[in-house]
Amino acid sequence: MKTNAGRILDGLKIQYELREYEVDPDDLAAESVAEKIGFPPEQVFKTLVARGDRNGVCFAVVPGNYELDLKALAQATGDRKIALVPLKEVQPLTGYIRGGVTALGAKKDYPVVVDELAEIFDVISLSAGVRGTQILIAPADYIRAVNATVAAIAHEKQ
Repeated sequence: MKTNAGRILDGLKIQYELREYEVDPDDLAAESVAEKIGFPPEQVFKTLVARGDRNGVCFAVVPGNYELDLKALAQATGDRKIALVPLKEVQPLTGYIRGGVTALGAKKDYPVVVDELAEIFDVISLSAGVRGTQILIAPADYIRAVNATVAAIAHEKQ
């Protein structure tokens, strides 16, 4: 099934693969998705939506088994303070629902910050814009497609 994210990548002539998996609405964790698609959790990236006090909304893309470092994200975006947006705001801001959020084809071209760990892999997995479908893509191609900044914005879960 083609998604808007897939159509955007096609238009940019970027190679990718779609991988579908069974969705459990009660367990949308990146670690669970990783298991279902046969990838290690650090290679499955989740896209979070944050809002800074100076520069507004942005996407933060971090490994599935890591946590977002809000201070590091604020530094990367030039904000003094930044926080995750409440879940009820995610769909109105992005057009995507939890478990299907991607920077590709969102309602607006918000700035994207990708954690530097993405660059150690040949392929990373990200949501294709719908629950149940992941995009497998070379990190450099994803970074180029969403015009992302790369920074250290994640830390291991405590």
